[in-house]
Amino acid sequence: MPTLTTNFMGLNLKNPIIVGASNLVKDLDTIHKLEEAGAAAIVYKTLFEEQIELERLQLSEELNQYNERHAEMISLFPDINHAGPREHLSHLRKVVDSVNIPVIASLNCLFEDTWVEYAKQVEQTGVNALEMNLYTLPADFKKEGKSIVNEQLAVISEVKKNLKIPVSVKLSPYYTNVLGVIQQMYHAGVDGFVLFNRLFQPDIDIEKVEHHFPYNLSNEEDNRLALRYIGMLYQEIRGSLCANTGILTGKDVVKMILAGADCVQVVSTIYKNGPAQITKMLGELDDWMDRKKFGTIDSFKGKLSRKSLKDPFVYKRAQYIDILMKSEDIFKRYPMR
Repeated sequence: MPTLTTNFMGLNLKNPIIVGASNLVKDLDTIHKLEEAGAAAIVYKTLFEEQIELERLQLSEELNQYNERHAEMISLFPDINHAGPREHLSHLRKVVDSVNIPVIASLNCLFEDTWVEYAKQVEQTGVNALEMNLYTLPADFKKEGKSIVNEQLAVISEVKKNLKIPVSVKLSPYYTNVLGVIQQMYHAGVDGFVLFNRLFQPDIDIEKVEHHFPYNLSNEEDNRLALRYIGMLYQEIRGSLCANTGILTGKDVVKMILAGADCVQVVSTIYKNGPAQITKMLGELDDWMDRKKFGTIDSFKGKLSRKSLKDPFVYKRAQYIDILMKSEDIFKRYPMR
């Protein structure tokens, strides 16, 4: 019987399937179901500094909206301060104490000082690692991309200086040179990379004539970008690699490991199919390894990475050009009517 154990940032995992950050892990009963189904680790839902600041502002407005309505009235309510991240950290600590698998915290902040402050508080909950969500939405036309990367590198360095637990970064693919940025982040101390973050984008309801934000769960085709970059990064950096987005079946897990991933994160497939999907995926992975005579994850990890292939064009533009040159093949599959 194949052995499914793997290692991510020094964390020994019983298999390569990690449950990614989402509202799935808000409820302890669901978390226990995920653990029983075979999840190797859980990334707790992201702590957003932006959300906390918004809640602080809303609380302040609600408490002060009737102030000074009367000449002798200064305030109707006693001083009340927003709890900040305390509620989130309390729930996170409960999760850590209630499961027997690694728990990874997820954090997204706005300012360097807050990154460090919140990261230190997160570490005190007993989590096994921290995942930094380095998502920046540019709003300034004059700001250069290099300055954004430099700010992120500075944040990573400060967080790493103040933590003892391993740190991964969950990145978007929207960098001019993703490979170069990842290499710089590795040298800044990052222990692992999660590729890639699935970002929610706005849509427009043309009947209501307004914006709305649908829950766009990932599809199988969405995993190809992660597969490409992991295939190029394997053995080029020493940091751990985790594939994210579009990992829906055991087949997808196999693909990512063949490209060079140490593990994968799943969310959409659990929303669609429930926690039992993890058990099914592990069974598919086990069956494939048994059929192909691979006894361990390491025995086929990176077998189809750029580093391992003799064909130099698989991960290069020549492959894309070759596909375009054969574009008439698509008409055989989808004949014109």
